[in-house]
Amino acid sequence: MGQTSGRETALLRRDERRYFAAMDPGIAAAARALSAGDPLGALQRVALREDPPALALRGIAMAQLGAYDRARKLLRRAARAFGPRERVGRARCQVAEAEIALATRDLRFPAHTLDAAARSLEALGDHANALLARLVGVRRLLLQGQLDEAEAPGPLPGG
Repeated sequence: MGQTSGRETALLRRDERRYFAAMDPGIAAAARALSAGDPLGALQRVALREDPPALALRGIAMAQLGAYDRARKLLRRAARAFGPRERVGRARCQVAEAEIALATRDLRFPAHTLDAAARSLEALGDHANALLARLVGVRRLLLQGQLDEAEAPGPLPGG
């Protein structure tokens, strides 16, 4: 595997190609595998790595495989390892952890943490993940039966 097929490359938007090009090749390949719904392929690329992006991708892959407890632990390790200067990485880990909480119907994940992550991502220019954070927040409100709040959760990023 390792290389992206022509079809996969054509499916990536121009900004995604630029984003992946700026990454470490192993991390970029794992991220592409996750984007394509191949968590095992992603794990093959980052299984033995301990750097923060690899830990985060392993956490996301484990979540896609249904190993939620392990995924949470990996995402928390990644968020701590990113440190205070890597706000985008930390915020992405928080959004992924919130999504796991939602998938497992664990409503104890703090809404203010998810909201802060969405604001950080938006401020730092990661509009796609900021929108994902807002959507996770809306899904959480719906799961809690808070329909009125879900209809008007506040401004969505980019709007």
